[in-house]
Amino acid sequence: MTRFTLFCFLILATLRAGDMEDRVRYARDQVFPALVHIQPVKEILISGEKQKMQVTGSGVIISPDGYVVTNNHVAEKARFVRCTLSSREELTARVIGLDPWTDLAMLKLDLEAAGLRRVPYARFGNSNKTEVGQVVIALGSPLGLSRSLSMGVISSVDRYFEDMGDMVSPFNLWLQTDAAINPGNSGGPLVNLDGRIIGINARAVTFGENLGFAIPADIVQFVIRQIIDHGEVERSYVGIHWQEIKDFRRYRKTPDMRGALVADVEADSPADSAGIRPGDVVTAINHSPVNAVYREELPALRLRIANVPVGSRLPMHIQRGDSVFSVQLVTGRHGKFQGTEFNAKTWGMTVEEITPRIKRQLQLKDARGVIVSGVKIPGPAFKGDIRRGDIILRINGAVISDVQHFRKRYQKALRDSERGVLLMVQTENSKRFALIEGVPAQ
Repeated sequence: MTRFTLFCFLILATLRAGDMEDRVRYARDQVFPALVHIQPVKEILISGEKQKMQVTGSGVIISPDGYVVTNNHVAEKARFVRCTLSSREELTARVIGLDPWTDLAMLKLDLEAAGLRRVPYARFGNSNKTEVGQVVIALGSPLGLSRSLSMGVISSVDRYFEDMGDMVSPFNLWLQTDAAINPGNSGGPLVNLDGRIIGINARAVTFGENLGFAIPADIVQFVIRQIIDHGEVERSYVGIHWQEIKDFRRYRKTPDMRGALVADVEADSPADSAGIRPGDVVTAINHSPVNAVYREELPALRLRIANVPVGSRLPMHIQRGDSVFSVQLVTGRHGKFQGTEFNAKTWGMTVEEITPRIKRQLQLKDARGVIVSGVKIPGPAFKGDIRRGDIILRINGAVISDVQHFRKRYQKALRDSERGVLLMVQTENSKRFALIEGVPAQ
């Protein structure tokens, strides 16, 4: 390489670096004014007691009248939310809707109270056009440091996660980026160099370096439309747990097999009523072919069913061994992610509704009873050997069907404060009696 060629190369590299800086600044300027630092004050039940807790997160304004997108885990259980705009004005906001299944939430800024008619907002891009290697910037308030920017590239456009505790994602793949995402970034936007939102930051791997994940913008836009129009996201449910067929077709020695494997069927679900069994392969839904060779293809399959109106008749083509046949089922309503909680303060414990998700996780036969979500140490429940995760089936012999029934029996028991209370408790697959000794009502 001659000196002249080297000189030209360095000049070109400098110009390209300058062009990149200009594009990053442009993207920043499109979104920074719409960035929101969120401080929700939550009232949560911890170890059998109600406590207030303030957390921090991020959000982005998506309309001139003050709608804000953030994460569900930022806004859930918030009594009120304080938001700081890019102008450093502090506004209150109310929670419009939550969708734990995608970890998204919608807030509405109180512009009238602040004397504002409109606020800066950012626009969405098309996340389906996002490519590996594309330069992106992540905006938010990492560790409470407001209005921060980090830059990186898209590392994957179809990252799949199995459900882990309260972190679930049955309906979407994730955008993976090496742009730094830290606690406090949650709910902030992931932005392309055109200044368009292509994702909402939601997860980071704390033990990994530069492993951040965002919810794709196409999922975000669908959810916020549902929340704004209906106050919630309504989804259909059939009771099938899906699995990719990659290994199954190797077992059957049919490498060209197409479809999706039924791994499990929930009892009394629409699929169970239609006669679908574990081991069946569904080859078509609503007369359209189905194919999930790899697990990355499962979210789209689940979403395909979820987006059908509740109560729809849904034909499915089934392959069972060498037999091929069709069934028709009627979709039900997708169950709640998290149930109602109740604080049995005098007993020193909190209980929660057994939702379909909890029933599935614990492999329960039915959803009767309530699950203990917290126990105060020390306290009457703890002394009676009741622990978090126990299921209360009876109070003084009366069958407990749900949280509301538990509340009534609890209040009745308090009126006879001198007398102990005998609970029937289920721990895993065994049942036992637990005594809460008489305590004065508080």
